[in-house]
Amino acid sequence: MSESARPQRPRRSCLAVPGSNPRFLEKAQGLPADQVFLDLEDACAPLAKPEARHTIVKFLNEGDWTGKARVVRVNDWTTEWTYRDVVTVVEGAGQNLDAIMLPKVQNAAQVQALDLLLTQIEKTMGFEVGKIGIEAQIENAAGLVNVDEIAAASPRLETIIFGPADFMASINMKSLVVGALIPGYPADPYHYILMRILMAARMHNLQAIDGPFLQIRDVDAFREVAGRSAALGFDGKWVLHPGQVEAANEIYSPSQEDYDHAELILDAYDYCTSEAGGKKGSAMLGDEMIDEASRKMALVIAGKGRAAGMTRTTSFAAPNAHSPEA
Repeated sequence: MSESARPQRPRRSCLAVPGSNPRFLEKAQGLPADQVFLDLEDACAPLAKPEARHTIVKFLNEGDWTGKARVVRVNDWTTEWTYRDVVTVVEGAGQNLDAIMLPKVQNAAQVQALDLLLTQIEKTMGFEVGKIGIEAQIENAAGLVNVDEIAAASPRLETIIFGPADFMASINMKSLVVGALIPGYPADPYHYILMRILMAARMHNLQAIDGPFLQIRDVDAFREVAGRSAALGFDGKWVLHPGQVEAANEIYSPSQEDYDHAELILDAYDYCTSEAGGKKGSAMLGDEMIDEASRKMALVIAGKGRAAGMTRTTSFAAPNAHSPEA
């Protein structure tokens, strides 16, 4: 599968589910998350990992994940578990798997190694080569410094993810609250990190995903933190609790007003550049002048709204040929 052909799956809410917990795996199927990732890394104790691989295979093959991207987070390459995670899960359930999430990525070679292993398994099992995507999680200084080469490492890549907890520890950040602002610091300490990840992702047409907020019962605080990355242009955020799912779906979707306006801009621009509209490069939409740059911005908002399944509540009417806007 070529880089240009990779699917841009909705990932407003990416639900973390421990791969060793059948009850959570069962419940996750009924939640309205865009993506579910079944976790073999931090959410699984070392002694539980071998059995969790087989539990995940069973739930991928037998569960109903309709409408959700199906992802498994394996352990990182510095551990002894990674290759067996990948082989067991992909050989056992590769046809029911959309992507593998690789944590603690520090360089392009780690992504390329996973790509190669996936290719070997796909060929051996007779799966479509390249169908399974890769999500790369940036969790330390080395990963952020190398994020451009990581984003370019494989045509399988679909997302770049910020892993805040490990990142905070890796740079000795003076805080124990993941994602929250730090008292005494007059700005957002995560702004540079988020923007750096976002630029690398967009340069290679990848999605950018924000990491978790651990105060799972404080939905208002979750909304505040998620709103910051959503404002920058991030596509979604990890959720750790059912109460965060609806909030994420809302925050990473455009408002109804913005979605309607974006669709109107696209319709108005199509009209004004057409023969009937006078083949003009710009026009007025109400009191707003629109042009090619307006169209590009509207495509982003309209695309997010369409991916979220939104329905427009307004329609475009071509202006009267004798009106000042015509």
